[in-house]
Amino acid sequence: MIPRKIALFLAGPLVVAGVLFSSGAFGSAAISAAPAANALKAKTVLTTGAPATAQQAGGPAASPPTINIAPGADAQSQILESVYQKVNPSVVEVVNLAQSGRASTGGAVPQGEGSGFVWDKQGHIVTNDHVVSGADQLQVVFADGTQVDAKLVATDPNGDIAVIQVDPTLVNLAPVEVGDMSQVKVGETAIAIGNPFGFQGTMTRGIVSALGRTIPSQTTYNIPEAIQTDAAINPGNSGGPLLNEQGQVIGVNDQIQSASGSNSGVGFAIPISIVKRIVPALIQNGAYQHSYLGLAGTTYSKAWAQPLGLPADARGAYVEQVTPGAPAALAGLRAGSNDTSVLLGQGNSGPVYLQSGGDLITAVNGQPVTKMDDLLMYLEEQTSPGQAVKLTVLRSGGQQATLTVTLGARPAQPAS
Repeated sequence: MIPRKIALFLAGPLVVAGVLFSSGAFGSAAISAAPAANALKAKTVLTTGAPATAQQAGGPAASPPTINIAPGADAQSQILESVYQKVNPSVVEVVNLAQSGRASTGGAVPQGEGSGFVWDKQGHIVTNDHVVSGADQLQVVFADGTQVDAKLVATDPNGDIAVIQVDPTLVNLAPVEVGDMSQVKVGETAIAIGNPFGFQGTMTRGIVSALGRTIPSQTTYNIPEAIQTDAAINPGNSGGPLLNEQGQVIGVNDQIQSASGSNSGVGFAIPISIVKRIVPALIQNGAYQHSYLGLAGTTYSKAWAQPLGLPADARGAYVEQVTPGAPAALAGLRAGSNDTSVLLGQGNSGPVYLQSGGDLITAVNGQPVTKMDDLLMYLEEQTSPGQAVKLTVLRSGGQQATLTVTLGARPAQPAS
């Protein structure tokens, strides 16, 4: 059983490009590869604008084309047209090929496809781990119809991010411009460009519907601070960019929540703040190590004050489980151990009740923790394995303690 808040509760299947996640009560997922959408379609040649200009070494473009609006014109339409011309040359279709076991066919056949975008002039392309998972061969199709083989550089299933690479001498590379997650606000325009159902170079528009969502990755760990958007995202969009009105990448489109398997107005993107940490490490080191505490928890509710023996006005992340031998356990963090009368939900083995006796984490290195995602995001963005952090906790009865935890690296996890 995976505690709530560490696993995303879902009302229906969670769909990621060409891959269907069928979720149970606590978000555990079974993965089945879907066939490539419209695999025999003709490749459409698209009109593109000027490519992004000179980029920083090893990273995305530093000075992309400026979006200009003519006076008196339909500003919104011009913005969208300019974003498309600016970014579409950077967006690619990623085709996942597997070796066929049929003697009559031979070679590799499509088993799924998604989207991706050019990261740098060295030919690195960012996509989702689930887009390339299980591939025997990868192909990339650019907006002008150019099709080239790609090699897998590295993947991070915990963050559902992968980097692949094409020969930079074979194509005209237009790296994207990366945005600033701290400037992303709920209500602002969100634009997706990708290949839904295999229709290459499709743009959809919506808004940033919410921030700070927790979504499942390819492992038992979750991705914090995801962007929720109502921009239409469908199978095939995964791995493509979510953009602001400046044509800057603010996220990587990852998954949708849908009972039908297609867009229902609830899509999620991995925030660019996480992507900017993972991608350079995959390129330089071939792997990315996430900091690891070894606990599971949830956001504290003041309604739990009496059964937990904690102040009603307290805020923080309540520790529900601590993994034996993990950094949290070695530092002395306590998990809940005695059932209360507070019903949290239904697990695989029956009702799940809130357990008393756990620590309430209220700060990490002096930074307030008001919800579980605050702790997850601090660890993701501010720390590395081997680093020591100080956790301020409230214990049952209201006693405060400060514990020093030396973070580990997440152990390998099988795909969910």
